Amino acid sequence: MSMVENGPSRRERSGRTARREQRSHGDRGLGRPYIVRNIPTYDVLSEENLVRIEAAADRILAEIGIEFRDDPVALDHWRKAGASVEGELVRFEPGLLREVLKTAPSRFTQHARNPAKSVEIGGKSVVFSPAYGSPFVMDLDRGRRYGTIEDFQNFIKLAQSSPWLHHSGGTICEPVDVPVNKRHLDMVYAHIRYSDRPFMGSVTAESRAEESIDMARIVFGERFVDENCVILGNVNVNSPLVWDATMTTALRAYARANQAAVVVPFILGGAMGPVTNAGAIAQSLAETMAGCALTQLERPGCPVIFGNFLSSMSLRSGSPTFGTPEPAIGSMVIGQLARRLNLPLRCSGSFTTSKLPDAQAMNESTMSMLAAVHCGANFILHSAGFLDGLLSMSYEKFVMDADFCGALHTYLDGVVVDDNQLALDAFREVGPGSHFFGCAHTMANYETAFWDSSIADNEPFEKWEAAGSEDAATRANRKWKQMLADYEAPPLDEAVDEALRDFIARRKATMDDAWY
Repeated sequence: MSMVENGPSRRERSGRTARREQRSHGDRGLGRPYIVRNIPTYDVLSEENLVRIEAAADRILAEIGIEFRDDPVALDHWRKAGASVEGELVRFEPGLLREVLKTAPSRFTQHARNPAKSVEIGGKSVVFSPAYGSPFVMDLDRGRRYGTIEDFQNFIKLAQSSPWLHHSGGTICEPVDVPVNKRHLDMVYAHIRYSDRPFMGSVTAESRAEESIDMARIVFGERFVDENCVILGNVNVNSPLVWDATMTTALRAYARANQAAVVVPFILGGAMGPVTNAGAIAQSLAETMAGCALTQLERPGCPVIFGNFLSSMSLRSGSPTFGTPEPAIGSMVIGQLARRLNLPLRCSGSFTTSKLPDAQAMNESTMSMLAAVHCGANFILHSAGFLDGLLSMSYEKFVMDADFCGALHTYLDGVVVDDNQLALDAFREVGPGSHFFGCAHTMANYETAFWDSSIADNEPFEKWEAAGSEDAATRANRKWKQMLADYEAPPLDEAVDEALRDFIARRKATMDDAWY
């Protein structure tokens, strides 16, 4: 897609853009495969209250239990582990799941096909990944519509082009123009073809999870995949307290291949969980521990990510609400609980129920993203593009969110204290009552001193008005079009590309199209 018919060549534009961004941002973020936080996590609950929540989760697990539906292998795993299994209902004595989880690594590397872009997940590492799962896409030109494979590819290109995102994501939007039973092949291929960052695979059926992993094996080699994590699978609890076979079989497929499942409850307070925050947190802990532990029963030592998705509801209308304060502060507690389990954490994202990339959207998204940053999340899904309660993936919101992720790079770097940063030489040069504009310290540091947004307008009112009085969404609209015009695909080995396309063609030939 080219939005610029005349003017400088793509190569000239790309070089100019890179130089401008380098001047604007220095080395803070550009070329950085992930963030290493230099600020502490924020702990909101005392030891006493954390223990009370853990005890409530233990009672849910022991007295009420969790159903594991239509997966006899999972039930057999639980029997052998010492859980009580009655039909499909599994109950767990306190401490059983924590004991099983001791084999899970506290951090791991997800390898990218470009080794320079591999990410660490766990510890002090923070990885930003695009939003996931929207059936619709949206932009200011064409409005809201069903997503297509072209949209899917476009969002991968935008993620690849952003210096502030670290991961290609997964189902960035649903490409509804591709049959349901075949689209996972096209989606995984698009991640591999149009990005050289880490990515996620399918979880909508065990076979689709396995085929996603098979495609990763073509890229990385079978032995390497068996020994290293190269693909993630995001699996959801059917809250409250139900794990269905679609998810558990996909979860086990990733685990037995030594790949990481991201285990996530989906709790809307008042619908799939209680309206009270502490109760929803206890439920989330119980459901997530059970899913994470199942990966260790399938293959002890495989990587797994402790996930969280707390949200609220409008109890007047029954509609979900996102970006509200209760789930945000709840994420802080989830972070404390995940650290006590010594597991990597996935949390929050740029949540909003706004239907436009407007002030509501960014207010709610900022609330959620700051909670994710402060709770200690290592893998932040939904970092860019989330709109309309996750029903729509917005081109403009994607750019606005990615820009905010850039600000968070600097925020997470914290405050460096050294001789240069303390700037005593500058004070000596400037003295009282003068200014620092032209002093030697400013000239030596100005290129890297401050983060500089690529879409914010910081000009005087008169200049902004004369230029058309554009709002942030309008500037973001122009930005994403320019990013797609400037996009250049990362190199992919021709033999690998041919093998992937052959694999896809052979798999598609074995099944008729299915649209539901």
